Amino acid sequence: MAQDQPQDLALWSATALLDGYRRKAVSPVEATDAALARIERLDPQLNAFNLVDRESARATARASEARWQRGEPLGLVDGVPTSVKDIVLTKGWPTLRGSKTVDPNQPWDEDAPAVARLREAGAVLLGKTTTPEFGWKAIGDSPLTGITRNPWNLAHTPGGSSAGAAAATAVGMGALAIGTDGAGSIRIPCSFTGLFGLKATFGRVPAYPPSAFGLVSHVGPMTRTVTDGALMLSVLAGEDWRDSYSLPPNGRDYRVGLDDGIKGLKIGFSPDLGTAAVDPEVARAVADAVTVFAELGATVETVKPPFAEPRAAELVLWSSPTIKLLSEMTEAQRALLDPGLKRMAEIGRGYSARDYVAADQARTALGQSMAAFHQHYDLLLTPTVSVPALPVGRDTLDDSPDALWIDWAPFSYPFNLTRQPAASVPCGLTRSGLPIGLQIVGRLYDEPTVLRAARAFERARPFPLCPMAMA
Repeated sequence: MAQDQPQDLALWSATALLDGYRRKAVSPVEATDAALARIERLDPQLNAFNLVDRESARATARASEARWQRGEPLGLVDGVPTSVKDIVLTKGWPTLRGSKTVDPNQPWDEDAPAVARLREAGAVLLGKTTTPEFGWKAIGDSPLTGITRNPWNLAHTPGGSSAGAAAATAVGMGALAIGTDGAGSIRIPCSFTGLFGLKATFGRVPAYPPSAFGLVSHVGPMTRTVTDGALMLSVLAGEDWRDSYSLPPNGRDYRVGLDDGIKGLKIGFSPDLGTAAVDPEVARAVADAVTVFAELGATVETVKPPFAEPRAAELVLWSSPTIKLLSEMTEAQRALLDPGLKRMAEIGRGYSARDYVAADQARTALGQSMAAFHQHYDLLLTPTVSVPALPVGRDTLDDSPDALWIDWAPFSYPFNLTRQPAASVPCGLTRSGLPIGLQIVGRLYDEPTVLRAARAFERARPFPLCPMAMA
């Protein structure tokens, strides 16, 4: 065992595990057993999984071990314990989307593209992770699975909608996790739990079936290290005929050039995108983190927000799809729904077709504004979220009738609208010990520069594992 690795295999990165398999120092069976032991010990407190398939995971691990013994790994992540968010279709397992309205007794005979790519590359799938109902909000509870908790502090949410994915990965219940991100649902929980997460360019990772939230929804990696995120993206990226928006394959290994540094880059920093109210501890941690980029040789400038505040357009585009979602349900099914989801549909019913077209035009203008910004800057830095993790049971900062969860997450959803790659990397802790995330936004299609910047920061400011993982 390498001296710098934790004793428990469950806390090894995917990269370290693969090196161990290659050297025959550790095995996929041992790594899978370590992850399953963590699930058995810690998941009763966290509620990160709504399905764990121990038999299938161990069978897959044994097959992987045999391949490694022959020196014939199947792919880049052969034998790595991995979880799948319960929004993403997985053959043989129900995909319930956090909802009591989905019938589990139906054929589950198809993998979503991301799951198919991971299977083809030999990943060991452990189970399905929890999500708020249909991924509609950024905290970790649903009518189906109840409350998922943050391993840094069980009284707080891990964020959402990739709630279980974040909680699981933070404590070693799998080295890799598939998340989805329609308005921040990878980046927000990564910020709240001290992880790396990447929302790649729209279409870089194919998605099927289409999300209820349409052209803002992405699929991507959630990991404990940037290198693992680049590894996972190398597997997930590509073309799939079922997604008409998927980008053509580029054959890229996103680990290549990852450690080349950021000297010479020109970076803009917006502490508030012009209008966001940012928690003082978050603001201080992010401002301190930004100085690292200058120390590493980049030119960093504080910039005015490159676009007008897009909350109005986001609300139209986020709430309108819920009308169709609910319209396909019976009255009995609607009675089972999260009240907040029903409220979002009511908001959507207040908009007209003209409003929707205007919001889509605003989205286009937003993308044009960011394209103009990137004529002068390689990257944009912001906080990932304006606040640390909220207490469980809350999805707004106050009880005013107009309060919505998007009001404390103003930094994430603009870049779903623009389709750009955006990552969250942990950059500090509050005085009470809750993680804080830094967001790195890149040009459309330019994941390599985002990953390179995240890796440079990670090397300069290594982030600790959460105490629960080390206990």
